[in-house]
Amino acid sequence: MTSVSAPTIRFDIFIAGDLAQAKQVCREYCMHEGACVTVEPVDYIYTGGEEAGVRVGLINYPRFPSTIEALFAKAGRLADLLMDRLCQHSYSIVGPETTDWYSRRPVDSRANAA
Repeated sequence: MTSVSAPTIRFDIFIAGDLAQAKQVCREYCMHEGACVTVEPVDYIYTGGEEAGVRVGLINYPRFPSTIEALFAKAGRLADLLMDRLCQHSYSIVGPETTDWYSRRPVDSRANAA
């Protein structure tokens, strides 16, 4: 038996949208990029409502080790693709040290500039 270790690095993408469509986007991304991800259904409950979405996970897989920067960049590319294909306006990437929120809503960029 072979055993390999790598530093623990994990990123999770949180985004609303259809589970089946998210899985298809991830399949296409993984085939093109040479990646492996997890896809889980998530229900978002917030003030005044709720919606369905997904959590897409990426880890530092010891068979193909990466750096935190490279894995974060990979998560960002996949999250951007998911945002476009799931017709969403925002997503979050939760990493080992920070949670980053991205929005393409014009009102959000004006609010952050103030």
